Amino acid sequence: MLSTAKNFQNFLLTPGIFLGVLFSQPISESIPVHTYSIVALDEKTGELGVAVQSHWFSVGSLVPWAKAGVGAVATQSFVKVDYGPDGLKLMEGGMSAESALNKLVMEDKGEAVRQVAMIDMKGNVATHTGEKCIYAAGHQIGKNYSVQANLMENETVWPAMAKAFENTEGDLADKMMAALYAAEGEGGDIRGKQSAAMLIVTGEPTGVPWKDVVMDIRVDDHAEPLKELKRLIRVHRAYQHANKGDYYLEFSEIDKALSEYEMAAKYYPENPELPYWSAITLAGKGQLEKALPIFKDVFKREPRLRKLTPRLVNAGLLPDDPELIETIMKVDE
Repeated sequence: MLSTAKNFQNFLLTPGIFLGVLFSQPISESIPVHTYSIVALDEKTGELGVAVQSHWFSVGSLVPWAKAGVGAVATQSFVKVDYGPDGLKLMEGGMSAESALNKLVMEDKGEAVRQVAMIDMKGNVATHTGEKCIYAAGHQIGKNYSVQANLMENETVWPAMAKAFENTEGDLADKMMAALYAAEGEGGDIRGKQSAAMLIVTGEPTGVPWKDVVMDIRVDDHAEPLKELKRLIRVHRAYQHANKGDYYLEFSEIDKALSEYEMAAKYYPENPELPYWSAITLAGKGQLEKALPIFKDVFKREPRLRKLTPRLVNAGLLPDDPELIETIMKVDE
């Protein structure tokens, strides 16, 4: 049995070892996450992102790293997680993606089994595919992005990812999602599918980490991780609009709030709560006739929202008007 990361790395570099053993060892530094991924910069917005899929549990907890105004990293194959935080630290200190990656690779005795991609805020890209990454393995660098994969069904995976990213319209999430689907279309991971993730940080950093995250979505274990990731991105966008609606409502910008709530409902029509808040806003601002048809539909789909309604008076979201509340509560009973 191997008990240290150092012994494990030496083991990895020994020719002729049966690779199946690697998947059963308790390890402290190197984790076998064979996968395909993309790191990218949106030149228009400055957003930086990483998207990834693998037949490995919770790939999003290991592979993607990004910091607003700094860069993004994907560390995979026999993962040395340190490439993520260390790469970001070096780029934040002024190193280009290439310099940061070169430094870390030179210091890594297990570099032959690593696959790492980095992109900095200026769009400089660097990628390393170690010579002992399991076939099919490779990468392709383009303007403001890199795609990389290992243990794939076919060598066509990463060229297809690059083509999809370059030829897809939309925001950074749309383009990276297209790259993931293209990979799967060429066979993807030879072992199958299990988890996926997407991490995007803003191009306008505030210096407050949680505020700088545009999107951080993980599908840890799913029969169709890409379909689930795409669905969750849609839901995420719905709640982005809902949150904006809440923001505008706080400042009594009613028209803007309603517009955002309507967009939220369009992105996520399965959820009756989103149009519910549009109805609450309308009712609270004297537009009950417009609100009642929405309440009718919402209460039919989720009766508990009817019960919630009078509780909103104390929170100031509805006026203390018994007649108004009674009218809402009795709609289509």
